[in-house]
Amino acid sequence: MNLKEFDWEGARSTGKAMREWTGESIESADVLPILNQVQSEGDSAVLRLSSQFDAVDCVQESLRVDPGEAYRALAELGSARREAMEVSADNIRSVAKAQVDTKHRIVELPQGQTVRIREVPVGAVGVYAPGGRAAYPSSVLMCALPAQVAGVERIALASPPGPDGDVHPLVLAAAAFCGIEEIYAMGGAHGIAALGFGTETIEAVNVIAGPGNTWVQEAKRIVNGFVGIDSYAGPSELMVVVDASVNAEWAALDLCAQAEHGANSPLVIAAVDDVALAAVKGATLRAAADRGVPEAPLALIRVPTVEAAVELANVFAPEHLELLVEGAAQQATKVRTAGCVFVGAYGATAFGDYAAGSNHVLPTTGAGRFSGPLGPGTFRRKIATVAVSAEAASKLAPHVDALARAEGFPVHGESAMIRGES
Repeated sequence: MNLKEFDWEGARSTGKAMREWTGESIESADVLPILNQVQSEGDSAVLRLSSQFDAVDCVQESLRVDPGEAYRALAELGSARREAMEVSADNIRSVAKAQVDTKHRIVELPQGQTVRIREVPVGAVGVYAPGGRAAYPSSVLMCALPAQVAGVERIALASPPGPDGDVHPLVLAAAAFCGIEEIYAMGGAHGIAALGFGTETIEAVNVIAGPGNTWVQEAKRIVNGFVGIDSYAGPSELMVVVDASVNAEWAALDLCAQAEHGANSPLVIAAVDDVALAAVKGATLRAAADRGVPEAPLALIRVPTVEAAVELANVFAPEHLELLVEGAAQQATKVRTAGCVFVGAYGATAFGDYAAGSNHVLPTTGAGRFSGPLGPGTFRRKIATVAVSAEAASKLAPHVDALARAEGFPVHGESAMIRGES
């Protein structure tokens, strides 16, 4: 682990210093040429860039994956993995369904008009399942199931091909499990560009969702506006708050588990006790060495109180926050910016990563200050419908006319007044 110790300078100053310390930075200047190539050249650019960035040894002839490969992968999935996928999917779907409000809200205003706000699903979603160090069938479930609960009709899955040019069988099995047949062997910034702009083979989507490395997240940031995105979800982060009650070995495994995502996954230990800080630090270094996990950046910070640690978390806005302290449930109510909070000694982040039912696509790099977990709402948009009666028009028109003329738009006022005078 790459250790860094922070002196306590108050939550705001310390949190700012910690956020500046985290992760690698990819600039738009690095990603824009890739997006421009895909936008102008389409499939040929994506295939060329896949060969360059995805370590594909063979020449891909097509981006589109035959759905039959996915269904064969699902059929060949072992019983234990199939059962785990079913349990995870049932929990994710149940939590997603609880978030969907099917009621239409109709507001009747004093002048007689009504405004109806309803939600409808977007038409098409692009799901990104990372590759590289590992396969992520769990990300397929986390993105596809809430989209299906939201009512999305078309889901396109993109995942980087391996050296043989094929998408990992576990990802294909998860796609078949979710009934996704539109699958593309592509990843990275070029994969995001293809989903966002479209190519000869791929019809552009309306929303792109899923975790990924810094290149993927920067590409999502750039295409945001052409299409919607879920949030800036990657690289993975974990902040653990501990006190004297902590089981240091459990905390160490939680930190090492997140380090499995890669060497650019920031880890933070915030301790209210010097003995606890030393114990978790030592256990983490031993566990990392024994298990050969990547040397992720590990920050150590001694905080004066648990309350101060929570305030630090609110400034840092970690993707995952574990409260391994006494009174954790009460402290959790004070957290305002973390992507997901895990409460108490048994609340390992790994449960949320796979099967607890919460979503593991969460805001990172401080984006928890303005966004939250992926859910059905990510894939739904609001529509307002306004019904104005003759009586309402008569009452509203003079006010519309006054405001419109004040802004220098007299025809707006005329448009209202002609109805109000009828």
